[in-house]
Amino acid sequence: MTYKITQRNVLIIEDDPEISNLLKIHLADMECKNVVANNGMKGLKLAVNGDWSLIILDIMLPGLNGFDVCKGIREKDIKTPILMLTSKAEELDKVLGLELGADDYLTKPFSIRELIARIKAIFRRTDLAKNEKDEDIVKKLTFGDLVIDLAYRQVKKAGRVLDLTVKEFELLKLLADKPGLTFSRQQLLDIIWGYQFSGYEHTVNTHINRLRNKIERDPANPDFILTVWGVGYRFTNPEGEEV
Repeated sequence: MTYKITQRNVLIIEDDPEISNLLKIHLADMECKNVVANNGMKGLKLAVNGDWSLIILDIMLPGLNGFDVCKGIREKDIKTPILMLTSKAEELDKVLGLELGADDYLTKPFSIRELIARIKAIFRRTDLAKNEKDEDIVKKLTFGDLVIDLAYRQVKKAGRVLDLTVKEFELLKLLADKPGLTFSRQQLLDIIWGYQFSGYEHTVNTHINRLRNKIERDPANPDFILTVWGVGYRFTNPEGEEV
């Protein structure tokens, strides 16, 4: 069965013309329209002012590196999926990219087959999220003064809208939708980031800590996101029982 994508707009932020041309060819085969920016400043400007289905972002860029571009995009509360490319394979780069809000990560040189598979996976997750939004059009999760609006992907605490990143919201939604159910760090990593990030459980810890700082009255003694020592995390159960 052919995987067909229609009316997808992809921004390629890549300074290597050979790689950007290769990406353009294969994205066109997937019926994606694409625009190329060959430096970080131009890429950031296009990213925050355009309507994109995906941003493919190189790390080593002139003017502004990919990490700063990624950070700038997420600071504008833009939730467009970001696939980062790099010629480096260091763990630090991968972790930093994830923590800044990248959705996936691919190291050069990469195979075209793997690239296409990663792009398809991102589009599938995006479509699934849209379907979930339609199904949750009137659904809100309420825990005291914490309200999670699934349709608008908005979280309020005591009536104040909280500024959550894409991954922070996805983590909160997953945990809050199954109150009392314990998730291991590896399970959370697999579900939210994908199987390819196995071994980066500390990324989960970082995001949990950031979430607690935003939603908890006292992050050191959380009311909502609870630690299950030696296992992982669970959301508080209004019924008072762990699943």
